[in-house]
Amino acid sequence: MFVLVEMVDTVRIPPWNFDRQLNEAVAEELNKKLANKVVYNVGLCICLYDITKLDDSYIFPGDGASHTKVHFRYVVFHPFLDEILIGKIKYCSQEGVHVTMGFFDDILIPPESLQQPAKFDEAEQVWVWEYETDEGAHDLYMDQGEEIRFRVADEVFVDTSPTGPTAPASNAPAQPGQATAPQVEESGEKKEAPYTLIGTICDPGLGLLSWWNS
Repeated sequence: MFVLVEMVDTVRIPPWNFDRQLNEAVAEELNKKLANKVVYNVGLCICLYDITKLDDSYIFPGDGASHTKVHFRYVVFHPFLDEILIGKIKYCSQEGVHVTMGFFDDILIPPESLQQPAKFDEAEQVWVWEYETDEGAHDLYMDQGEEIRFRVADEVFVDTSPTGPTAPASNAPAQPGQATAPQVEESGEKKEAPYTLIGTICDPGLGLLSWWNS
């Protein structure tokens, strides 16, 4: 679930931190920059593990801060495929069951990966597993807050780096005295998560059976 990733970065230390130990100041700046952030194709950064090497520091003209190339290892949340994790149901939607692990919320179990047969209850906004027994079918509701075990089936990284402004609809210059039309801002566009885990529910003996026994 958690891995150590070797990284290299140039850390800027402002002048008011020159009285501190270099390792301490560098560690604070690295955690400010990376903690609780997703690095593309790496995972969710948790905290600094250690610093393995500090190169010479430099002060550039026009900038009173020092710049130090740092080699370090960082604790990263990046489960391997087929790893079994435990989370809690955050909410359900037509897209599937959304799961949280407390520190990481972007986990989705799509409908085809739920225990079958399953149906979505529009009134309750929950997925229901129609559990078959000798006495007939029993509806097991996947309620918010219920603990669930799932297997990591896939992962999706999305590059959310800022992009430049969109090109105007027309390149024709405005005539003298002609007002230019304001650009229409796109609203309602769903923001994509930078890192999403796609899961599948494990056998009921690993997770959902607790609902049946309760």
